[in-house]
Amino acid sequence: MITQLSGVTGAKVRLRAVAPADGRTLRGFDRDATRVGGYRHWAAHRADSGGEDVQFAIETLRSRMLVGSMWTVPAGDRFSYGIGIGAQHRRCGYAGDAITALLGFMFERCGYDSCEVSIHGGNMASLSLHAILGFREEDRLRDTEVLRGRINYLVLMRITAAEFSAPKTTSHRGRHCRPRRGRHWQAS
Repeated sequence: MITQLSGVTGAKVRLRAVAPADGRTLRGFDRDATRVGGYRHWAAHRADSGGEDVQFAIETLRSRMLVGSMWTVPAGDRFSYGIGIGAQHRRCGYAGDAITALLGFMFERCGYDSCEVSIHGGNMASLSLHAILGFREEDRLRDTEVLRGRINYLVLMRITAAEFSAPKTTSHRGRHCRPRRGRHWQAS
């Protein structure tokens, strides 16, 4: 049922199946993978996993340019996902739009009850994005891997279908009142 997700669109992006021609672009995104978050596009898409994991490419609606990739892992009445956006396409709203489109599809059409994600504690951009989208922190797990002399930790975040569909009541205090444009906006 999740494979029907291919073709789901948001305001800025479309989720589609990963094509063999996407490999070169996805490997190019990995040059910066160790710097921020560590998500490896090519590793997620290089082979068909035997399980229920489903991978998707994220492309812009406007130019049909590949900007990232994501995968989903269903587990009973909940699911999780991973997302990676190429360095040159970050801070343009593509990740938030792709996540919102995925959550809408998984909760409304597939009937999942909740979504859980694990985020590296040092990835402040992802932590703040997920908080803005309505995820709440559940736990912090200490990672057994020591990287450059420091111990990493994973932040577990969760959102339920009811929380996702509830009207947003967040305050705009501290936020700019002008619309967010990202780096790739067009002047009219």
